[in-house]
Parts: sequence; structure tokens; C-alpha cells
Amino acid sequence: MNADLVEALRRDYKTAAITEQERAMLDYAVQMTKDATKISRADHERLRAAGFDDRGILQITLIAAWFNYINRVADALGVGRE
Repeated sequence: MNADLVEALRRDYKTAAITEQERAMLDYAVQMTKDATKISRADHERLRAAGFDDRGILQITLIAAWFNYINRVADALGVGRE
């Protein structure tokens, strides 16, 4: 991945030069991070419309959930703080 794209993703993925499929995936991951209880069938349908099957949706969900979990554990333990 080129450095410009990485920087664009860090700033705001919504304006980065990524595919609609990647954007749908990131929208879903962000919603999971903000409030997973608000994920609905419509969110899954948006992922399907972007080309993800049930297995892909499960993988996105598990990976996003794991990152959210491990970051909260690290934050609670002060990992990486000076």
C-alpha cells in the first residue's frame, strides 16, 4: 500500500481513494466500533450489495470486534502510554 493512501486513510477513509467495497467494509467497522447494538440487517445487506457473502461479513465482524477488544484491553492496562 502506498504511503499517500495510508495517510489518506488515517486522515479520513471517507475521502480516500478506495473502492466502494472497501468503503462499505470500513463504514461497517466504524459503526461496530461506535455502537454495535445499532448494527441491523440493513447494514448486512449493504455489505452483501458491495460483494461480501456471509463468510466475508463474519470475517469483517470478527476482525473488527477483535481489534476493538484488544485495544480496550491495552488501554485499560496502560500499554503504550509513557
